[in-house]
Amino acid sequence: MLTGPNVILGLKVAVGSVTVLLAAALFMLARGNYRWHGRINTVFFALTLIAVLGLEFLIRFVDPRLFDYFDESAQRMMRIHLSFSIPSTVLLPIMLLSGWSHRRRLHIAVGCVFLLCWAGTFVTGIFFLH
Repeated sequence: MLTGPNVILGLKVAVGSVTVLLAAALFMLARGNYRWHGRINTVFFALTLIAVLGLEFLIRFVDPRLFDYFDESAQRMMRIHLSFSIPSTVLLPIMLLSGWSHRRRLHIAVGCVFLLCWAGTFVTGIFFLH
């Protein structure tokens, strides 16, 4: 059933799953296996993009009032979550393209900022939204 709490639960599963992929990509990076680091990050990018676009489709076209059940506290938590997830979403294609084009300095710099934003996205998305 398409309800706000079910969508939030689905997003929690998605965030948790892609975070496992991100950890695997970082593990490959630490091992010096840049090819697998890039491949895993490409999958991470694709799945994250699908989740973001899917959520946008749901709240724009299917049910714009999907999250109307949020009380003031939940709305505040969502704003905090979005302050991490929106920058993550903006940085993700920059990071992917800089990796593909072998712009190492840019890729590492954007990657560090992305990891901070993703940590906030993960913590607020998993533990604070309901």
